[in-house]
Amino acid sequence: MAEGETPYGAIQDGAMLVRDGRIAWVGPRADLPAHDAVETRRLDGRWVTPGLIDCHTHLVFGGNRSHEFERRLTGVPYEQIAREGGGIVSTMTATRATGEDALVASALDRLRGLTDTGVTTVEIKSGYGLDAANELKMLRAARRVGGEGGVRVSTTFLGLHALPPEHRADRAAYLDLMIDDVLPAAHAEGLVDMVDAYCEPIAFTREEVARLFDRARALGLPVKLHADQLSNGGGGALAAAHRALSADHVEHVDEAGVAAMAAAGAVAVLLPGAWLMLRETVLPPVDLFRRHGVRMAVATDCNPGTSPVASMTAALNLACVQFRLTPEEALVGATRHAAAALGLSSAAGTLAAGKAADLAVWNVERPAELCYWMGLPLLHQRWLNGILR
Repeated sequence: MAEGETPYGAIQDGAMLVRDGRIAWVGPRADLPAHDAVETRRLDGRWVTPGLIDCHTHLVFGGNRSHEFERRLTGVPYEQIAREGGGIVSTMTATRATGEDALVASALDRLRGLTDTGVTTVEIKSGYGLDAANELKMLRAARRVGGEGGVRVSTTFLGLHALPPEHRADRAAYLDLMIDDVLPAAHAEGLVDMVDAYCEPIAFTREEVARLFDRARALGLPVKLHADQLSNGGGGALAAAHRALSADHVEHVDEAGVAAMAAAGAVAVLLPGAWLMLRETVLPPVDLFRRHGVRMAVATDCNPGTSPVASMTAALNLACVQFRLTPEEALVGATRHAAAALGLSSAAGTLAAGKAADLAVWNVERPAELCYWMGLPLLHQRWLNGILR
């Protein structure tokens, strides 16, 4: 699968040259240019796609919330669980109590579910530390996951994820801490690639997020946004106004927000795992995204509370079955458009000369099978920077 006009960008009987970790040439085997190969690999007719990109995860965290899952299934409301110290606060408590090495080890366990389903690039957010020391700890752990897990990692600062209990009486002090102290410190340490926030009535306001985004831009950092997941709070338009790389969730975004996203080039990141686990009923406006030309990415949203999904092919299946994406749209959403959602379009997401040789080789007869099967091992090989992993 490469860039092109054919369905899936398919090249039948194709060939590829890789040099110094990058694609040097790709096209029909009959057009293969003269070259001196150090090594030749035959793939015996298997399909090759760009390595899949999971552009929205919370992969680093302490503990899990399976006990809350059980309680919710018996009818206990999430609000009651949260009042009793559950929800994000539960994960915050566990994350603060977990050392960096243990955070890395548990994240690597979850990462295997992603890499076994073809992922070569993963975004990892902070947002469960919610104080200076633990937000930095999470970001350091995320950097290590990339080196130890054989993936390309993009790190995202999500300090405005929830208000920790110790700041409930002084919200302004928490905003000052995250925006004026922790974000600049994380940036100075080279731990941040992007900045995100949770914009909802239960989380942070448009004005608070705008202040964070202004600081991010001053530091030269791109932004993205948890937007319009539970209500139409104008998150899509806010993301567009700040030239965000993406607006994520966006089930409740209205047409004005969609139009603003289209004009700004913001990617709509669809997260069907969270939609499933929360038993949502409002679908993201896929037809509006199509009509306005908004690019749609697909990601797992792997997290301990609302999307314990650690399989990229499962996310593709759910995007097709629940959101009615075509298999081709879903695969483009996990490659080309996911790269755009991370600001990596020039380096990854398609099979094209000059891009990283991040490849997934599949035991399938047609690309739609990647969205069709759920739970069947399909991956034959995974390559990162031209190296078999």
